[in-house]
Amino acid sequence: MKLQGKTAIITGGAGGIGLATARLFLQEGAKVLISDYDEDNLNKAKIELSESSDNVLIHLGDVSSYADNKDMVDMAISKWGKIDILFLNAGTEGVVKSIIDYPEDKFDQVYAVNVKSLFLGMKAAFPHMFKAGAGSIIITSSVAGLQGTANVSAYVTSKHATIGLMRTAALEAAEHQVRVNSIHPSPVDNRMMRSLEEGFVPGGGEDVKKGFEAMIPLKRYGKNEDIAKLALFLASDDSTFITGATYAVDGGLTA
Repeated sequence: MKLQGKTAIITGGAGGIGLATARLFLQEGAKVLISDYDEDNLNKAKIELSESSDNVLIHLGDVSSYADNKDMVDMAISKWGKIDILFLNAGTEGVVKSIIDYPEDKFDQVYAVNVKSLFLGMKAAFPHMFKAGAGSIIITSSVAGLQGTANVSAYVTSKHATIGLMRTAALEAAEHQVRVNSIHPSPVDNRMMRSLEEGFVPGGGEDVKKGFEAMIPLKRYGKNEDIAKLALFLASDDSTFITGATYAVDGGLTA
C-alpha cells in the first residue's frame, strides 16, 4: 500500500490514463478526487471506482479556468484536509494540420488545456502543499515534448512548454519539499491516439497505428496502465529525492 494515508487529485480523471491511475492509486491506499470536463464519463468513472472504494470524489470542471482549479483544490481540502499528490493529466491533441492551415482558435485551445491548466493547477494547490511541507506533482506531457512531429504544431509546442513550466515549478517548490516531475508517453492505446491516427490519414487510422508501432523499438503502443505505474512511483515515497525530471515511458522511441 504505497499510498496509504495519502490524498490525490487527478485531472483528466475520467479518461484513459487518468482513470487507470485512479484505479491504481485507490488500490495502493490513496483517497482520490478525479476531475474532468466530461460529465457523463465522470459519472461513469465514479460508479466504477466506487465499487471498490469509498474514498472517491468527483469534480466537474474546466482545467483552463482558475476558478474551477481552485474549486477542485478546495473540495479536496474540505473533505480530506490536505493534498499529497496532484496529477496534472488533462490534455487535448488539437487537430492535424500544417502551420499554415492550423486554426488560431484551436492553437489557443490546446495551449489553454495543455499548458495554462498546469500553471493554474499549481497556483491553486501550491499554498496548501507548501504549508504542509510535502507533496508530489506529476505532469503528463508526451514524447512530443522531447522531439518534433509535423502537422501537430500546437500539441508539440505545448508539450515542450510543459517541460519548462515543470522545471521552473520544481525549483520554486523545492524549498518546501514539494516535488514536480513530468511523464512523457509514446503513443498510448486510447481515445487520443484514435483521434490523431484518423487526423493523419482520414479513413486509414489502422495503417497509421501500424506505422507508429513499427517506429517503437518494443513494437507496441503503451497501455494506460504503463503510465499509471510510473505515476505511482513518482507519487510515492520511493521517489522522494527526484524532482525536476522528465521520464520517458515510450518503448524506446526516444532512445
